[in-house]
Amino acid sequence: MSLANALTRMPRPFDPDRGDEAAASVPDLSGDLAALVSGAAGCSPYLAGLIQREAAWLPEALDAPDAALAAILTRPDPDLPDLKSVLRQTKRRAALLTALADLGGAWSLEQVTDALTRLADMACEAALTAGLAHQVKRGKLPDRDVGLFVLAMGKMGAFELNYSSDIDLICLFDETRHNPEDFPNIRRACVKAVQDMCATLSDNTGEGYVFRTDLRLRPDPSVNPVVLSAGAAERYYESLGRTWERAAYIKARTCAGDIAEGDAFLEELRPFVWRRHLDFAAVQDAHDMRLAIRAHKGTGGPITLPGHNMKLGRGGIREIEFFTQTRQLIAGGRDADLRVRGTVQGLARLAEKGWVADDLAARLTDHYRFARMVEHRVQMVRDAQTHNLPGNDEGFERLAAMMGTDRTALEAALKGRLAEVHSETEGFFAPEPVAAPVAVDSTMQARWRSYPALRTARGAALFDRIEPMLLARLADTAKPAEALAAFDGFLAGLPAGVQLFSLFEANPTLVDLLIDIVGTSPALAKHLSRNAGVLDAVIGGSFFAPWPGRDALQMDAIARLTAEDDYEAKLDAIRIWAKEWHFRVGVHHLRDLSSAREAGAQYADLARAALAALWPEVQAQFARRHGPPPGRGAVILGMGSLGAGLLTPESDLDLIVIYDPMDVEQSDGPRALSTRPYYARLTQALITAVTTQTAQGRLYEADMRLRPSGNQGPVATSWTAFQSYQENDAWLWEHLALSRATCVAGPEALVADVEAFRQAIIARPRDRAAVMDDLADMRDRIAAAKAPDGAWDAKIGPGRLQDIELLAQAGLVLSGTPARDVSAGLEAAVAVGLMDAADAQTLAQSYAMMWRVQMATRLLTVGPVDADAVGAGGQAVLLRAVGAATIAEAEATLRRCETEAAALITRAVQTGQKDERP
Repeated sequence: MSLANALTRMPRPFDPDRGDEAAASVPDLSGDLAALVSGAAGCSPYLAGLIQREAAWLPEALDAPDAALAAILTRPDPDLPDLKSVLRQTKRRAALLTALADLGGAWSLEQVTDALTRLADMACEAALTAGLAHQVKRGKLPDRDVGLFVLAMGKMGAFELNYSSDIDLICLFDETRHNPEDFPNIRRACVKAVQDMCATLSDNTGEGYVFRTDLRLRPDPSVNPVVLSAGAAERYYESLGRTWERAAYIKARTCAGDIAEGDAFLEELRPFVWRRHLDFAAVQDAHDMRLAIRAHKGTGGPITLPGHNMKLGRGGIREIEFFTQTRQLIAGGRDADLRVRGTVQGLARLAEKGWVADDLAARLTDHYRFARMVEHRVQMVRDAQTHNLPGNDEGFERLAAMMGTDRTALEAALKGRLAEVHSETEGFFAPEPVAAPVAVDSTMQARWRSYPALRTARGAALFDRIEPMLLARLADTAKPAEALAAFDGFLAGLPAGVQLFSLFEANPTLVDLLIDIVGTSPALAKHLSRNAGVLDAVIGGSFFAPWPGRDALQMDAIARLTAEDDYEAKLDAIRIWAKEWHFRVGVHHLRDLSSAREAGAQYADLARAALAALWPEVQAQFARRHGPPPGRGAVILGMGSLGAGLLTPESDLDLIVIYDPMDVEQSDGPRALSTRPYYARLTQALITAVTTQTAQGRLYEADMRLRPSGNQGPVATSWTAFQSYQENDAWLWEHLALSRATCVAGPEALVADVEAFRQAIIARPRDRAAVMDDLADMRDRIAAAKAPDGAWDAKIGPGRLQDIELLAQAGLVLSGTPARDVSAGLEAAVAVGLMDAADAQTLAQSYAMMWRVQMATRLLTVGPVDADAVGAGGQAVLLRAVGAATIAEAEATLRRCETEAAALITRAVQTGQKDERP
């Protein structure tokens, strides 16, 4: 049937001359089809260009649009040498046919998005097949059938692609088909095939592009390659998958490659997406995602039409999608009928099953279709990946013309629809708060039954037994309402409850510890909710014993690792071990059983012991394939706070790996490597072992930027190159950093040599004025780069921790003192005439207080501290750190302290710049 017989509306040409010119280029069209072409081209420069380019093809296509679409979607031979060109022509014709059918109302929204999605499927399959074939020809793959599959996510997965959409893909392959020794090569070839696929689709040539591709929805995209094994992906989702990823997989489907393998993977992932019990916690998770998107994209403001984002703004498309998907997540585990991909289909099923009122589902469906229609027209103007309404009068007039209406009616419809969508969805995600009594909150108690920890029947039954004890302890606290709210936050974040509730039932004294933590330290409570197993260590008998020290810790860590045979199990074991000790340090500090300085030293001991125990395991695993380390091996040099021996609970680790191959040119193993790539890959293995998210989380964040030449230099540094760089090329700030460096792992002989060299560098004669000139410049750069986050930011800013540390490091290098601590550095500054002993004492006292504040704030949160929002328990921790009676007094003390310290440091720098030694 001709498109002319299906037209239900007609766009008006915003630019009549351009419309007439386009229509004239297709003289075989007349009547409504000519008017449609004129209206489309007169509104969209992009469509005008397509019409003129495809003028010879267009009349026949419009006469039989279904046949034309079928021809368009026929997959071309992937071996064509001009596949890129063929696919781009296909995209042009599909875009033109779809746009005209859409603008003329001949196709529904679902027909439009289905056509665009099937085009994407065909293009992906053709481009992937070509990429695999190329790898086969190069001898990198045995054949195309390697178990590689592509998952379509988001709108593509749900057959909802918009007019100028990118496509979200996840690419995986079945590693079980291949011999383990072939796995790396197979994956590399698959990565190259996928990269070729993306280039075929995304490269913007003179003929345009096919689809922009986005591969960032894969697990941990900053770490993992663009192709991941299916097994690794399953492990990630089972252990680390988040609610937004569950929601994303509602729409997922296999679109290219080994379809059967992809469908089998999705079936394996079903328990991750669809929980067996009602999952009301997903509501809060989805609401948090909405708020995060609004904050990140700046779309949380009121509904004003110019520039309003139809996708992410208030009342937009994403609001309806979140509303639908969240309700599907809540009940889809119990009702398989709700497991549909499309938004319109999802709303219909939810209404059918009674989860959404029929009239609400109908209204949201209508609003969704209207919003998508507007979105398509905004994108059609210039084939732009935008979701924003026009920002000026001309743009609204053009949009109204495309929709065949007038501007006044269009704006009224937009305002009314956006407002209604926002009202309906906001009420679901963030209902009006109900006033709660100060005593035990029955509403909050009722909500507990929807939390993850109480979803199982056994977990709920256990909690029923301990709930009276919990409430009694909460009622006995100084501020029951605050304590109850804090406990609610802890319970909400608890992923499972059976083991923890059983532990509380058998050991009621742990409840007192729990309430102490949740009512005082949100950061520690969050750590506990995510790692409830650390409470096992509390009942072991030694939790409150004196600190064992680094050597004993290292022996304990080695014993834990030795008990495991599998390398992955060892990585999990060291994480469990470290979290238990990390929790112990935090509890002792919270309860004032250890000072802030003691806690900082203990966190450093823990990190050093973990690295020293893990490093031999990493080397042994690497040696299985590439042989033992050539030469004298490698040391891990701890820099920054790790080197100085003072860490906070959230510190990352500044590391440098230094290796000494001596005269050995390569390793001796099954797959020998030259020394440089050997140690580079060994270092990468260390970083992976430390930072990768396993089932037990991450051990530490690692930062390698302090190595010579920073991120531009090799990830591992040879011993000779390190010496040469430090002697000839290093900047002053690098020697200042070296004053705090400590070897934390590696062979003793090389450790001794590195330490002797470090001391020799520190002992080099310096020009005091030059050093202080550089120090002044560093202070200015730091001040310009980042301002402190309020009064309670103890680290950044004049007169605060970093500023005092810089002066102390300058004292160390000017005096040649090998010590690493701030006190020794300030004493050295006195010795070289930068200040007198009284000033040094004042700075030391300021540093001690700032460190107490730094540790206190990290107990409360990893971000900026709002002293008015941390509750009575949190305020008590802050006041204890400063030694003040009120928050106002504490903040005044901090301001006075930093001002005085900044002035003393400035004076010391100026004194040094004069170079007038006493």
